[in-house]
Parts: sequence; C-alpha cells; structure tokens
Amino acid sequence: MRVFITGATGFAGSHLVDHLLAGGHHVLALVHEATSHQGLPAHERVQPVTGDLLDPDRLAAAVAAARPDWIFHLAGQAYPARSWDDPALTLAVNAGGTANLLRAAVAFGRPRVVVVTSAEIYGPLSPADMPLTEATPARPRHPYGVSKLAAGELGRVYWARYGLPVVEARPFNHIGPRQAPGFVVPDFASQLAAISLGRAEPVMRVGNLEPERDFTDVRDVAAAYVRLAEAGRPGEGYLICSGRSVSVRHLLETLIELAGVRVDVQTDSARVNPSDTPCLYGSYAKLEADTGWRPEIPLRQSLADALADWQERLQTD
Repeated sequence: MRVFITGATGFAGSHLVDHLLAGGHHVLALVHEATSHQGLPAHERVQPVTGDLLDPDRLAAAVAAARPDWIFHLAGQAYPARSWDDPALTLAVNAGGTANLLRAAVAFGRPRVVVVTSAEIYGPLSPADMPLTEATPARPRHPYGVSKLAAGELGRVYWARYGLPVVEARPFNHIGPRQAPGFVVPDFASQLAAISLGRAEPVMRVGNLEPERDFTDVRDVAAAYVRLAEAGRPGEGYLICSGRSVSVRHLLETLIELAGVRVDVQTDSARVNPSDTPCLYGSYAKLEADTGWRPEIPLRQSLADALADWQERLQTD
C-alpha cells in the first residue's frame, strides 16, 4: 500500500512508520519543519513530503501527488495543558487541519483514512463510568479535548456526506521508547536514567502518585492503527487501550526496580496536579470484535524499553 502519514515524526508516528515498513508498505510522510522532533528512517520506501495542515492548497497537492491507498492523520497540537495557552491555535490545527486533510482526501479519490483523536474527549468521570466505551458521553474539559472531539465528528460528517471511509482511533495513554518529556513515564525514566549513569543525585522529584490510568505500549497502538485501516468500520470510533488501570506509583516503583538504584522519592508541589478522576480505564472490546486487535506487549517491557531509551539518549549526548 501507498500510505500518507501526518505526524510521522512524532512519538506514535515514528512507531507507525516502523510498523508499516515491516509490513512492506510505502510511506509518504508529511513533514512540518517547525514541529517535527523525530527523524524519518533512511529507507527506500520512506519519502518525506513537506507541508502544513493549515495550508489547504499545498496539502491537497501533497495528497494528490502521494496517491495514497491509506491516510493516517496523527499530526496536531498534542498537549492538553498547552491548549489553554492558545485555544484558537489548538482548534485551528487539530480541527481545522483535520478538515483540510479530509477535504484533500475527497478531492484525491477517497482513500481509507484513520483520524487519531484522543480519550481526552471525555470529561469528569466517576468509578461507576468505568470502563469507558465508545458510548460514554464526551464532555471535554479543555480546548484540546474539544479540538479532538471536533476532529472525530468531522470524520463522521465526511463519511456521511462524501462516502469518505474515515475511521476514528481514540487512544488512551501510550508509552514506550522515543516519548518526549512532559509525560509521566519519560519524566520518571529520564530522571532514573541520569541517576543510574551517575549524572544526577539519587533523588526523584514527583507529583501525585495515586491516580490510576490506562497505559498501552506505543507499538501496540501503532498496530491498532493499521488494523483499523484494514478492517475498521467507516464512520465509527474505536478506543485503543489496555483495558485495565495502573497507578502512577506502580509505574514509578517498577522503573526504580528496573533501573537497579536506590532513590529518595520527594513530592514536588510544582508537579502535583489535582485529579478529579482517581481511576480511568477503557474497554477495547469493540476494536477487538471488528479487527481482532489485542494489546500484546506487557507493561513491564514497555517501561524497560522506555528506560533503556533514555539511558541510550543520555550516553550519546
């Protein structure tokens, strides 16, 4: 297949590229120089395409030139907290950029499209709401969640009006190698990597360790995206998750064990974010029923690989 990807140089996007190459596909990756932070692999079946989601004419030309069989749309403003700094830009990139891409896909010839949104479209929830499913009402609590909800709805609109076969992927937290700082696992892993290499004092500064969340390995998430392109039902949304909750404390304790170091864990008030949802996890039953996907990589392996990734980064700095 010829596959057009936005966000191919991001965390999940880079693993998606690896997965597609292993499957023998040809990858055409939309690259936006201002935001790309992972390099594309040097491979004969990978072709970078320069473009911008907010430039509809240039984007349409890129899609037409790529002649894709599949489109994966991962690019966007990816940080919920940052969406409060510039809500209009978050909406423009995540919702407006999706609209521009779907319009380009209709003009090209209606390839299958997987639009990646987020489980952040859900708002305040109680234990009685668990596990989340695709039928759980969406009540986003920040501009990022609103932008992703709009992106998913646009996919359904384009399927209904134009017959564009759009499937929405709605991932929960995903972890593993290559993740940028600013998320719980890379923040812990980077500190422990520095301690294990003797580059930092054996002190871990952490926030709230009690919340429980749903974590899936990024490589399993990439595999789910491909399964949705192959077998997902157009106009439908699918949760991508592990189906269980894990406490932040468990993540930290496992990473400390894997690093083989003794540390003093200290609470840093600057890192403490109040949580109105102590436990959050989803069900992947619909995704499994329609595509056969199940998470395969154990949590401990995901954490070990994330730690090894940070140790390698620090050793090569």
